[in-house]
Amino acid sequence: MLTAPRRLAVWGDPIAHSRSPRLHAAAYGVLELDWEYGRRQVDEAGFDSAWRSLDPDWRGLSLTMPLKHAAARDAISLDDDARLTGAVNTFLLSEDGPRGFNTDVGGLARALDEFGVREPHAIRVLGAGATATSAVVAAARAGARTVEVRARRPEAAAPIAALGDDLGVAIQVAALDQPLLAPVDATIAALPGGTDLGRVADDLASVSGPLVDVVYGGWPTPLARAWERAGGEAHDGLAMLLHQALLQVRVFVGGDPGVAVEREAEVLAAMRTALMGD
Repeated sequence: MLTAPRRLAVWGDPIAHSRSPRLHAAAYGVLELDWEYGRRQVDEAGFDSAWRSLDPDWRGLSLTMPLKHAAARDAISLDDDARLTGAVNTFLLSEDGPRGFNTDVGGLARALDEFGVREPHAIRVLGAGATATSAVVAAARAGARTVEVRARRPEAAAPIAALGDDLGVAIQVAALDQPLLAPVDATIAALPGGTDLGRVADDLASVSGPLVDVVYGGWPTPLARAWERAGGEAHDGLAMLLHQALLQVRVFVGGDPGVAVEREAEVLAAMRTALMGD
């Protein structure tokens, strides 16, 4: 007799640091679902063969770098955020093939709202990689009409700038050390953990609104300390991690990140408690 798929896991390389297992275990406990959620180290070269070898007992995968672009290539369908960013962090397995979602975008947009960044006019994004792309889309989802992207190599942000028409926002690209263009309502840092911009960080902090740094290890980061010196707010990436995981739960339970699960307030509270635990 066949049983409904009940196995899930987070894959990536490295993966030992991931807090996803505790987040998802808390959610499925509230929902009284007897599902297993583990972790596995998988590199990009091994991703295709690894997921194709999974048996029908598998429901889906949460994916971290460096697997997000490979998953976008393998998925038979992409939600809007995955299509815009070319990145998939949620892989829903089905008989027809895997469906790809990017809940990083919605998770970051919800984190901005939690921090009081609502209906912003302009947001500054630091970085030009995959996470920065998700940050730009999240800024648009939050209501920003202008997004300024700061990168060490502005030419690397050309693909991000090309998203402006699809998102209906004006995207400006500048070097990290270029004189500031204008004040913004908030800044999203999508730079590697521990990045120290020196005096540039102090200049940015002076006119850049609250900081949301996607990093959540090694806190406070050098950027966060610059914001604190300027008397501003600095938030780590835990809220983004929490909310993107909740949207993943929606996908794994109901197949749609836009549809809430039952008892969602209780689910979110349990996930938040699990996230903050040792």
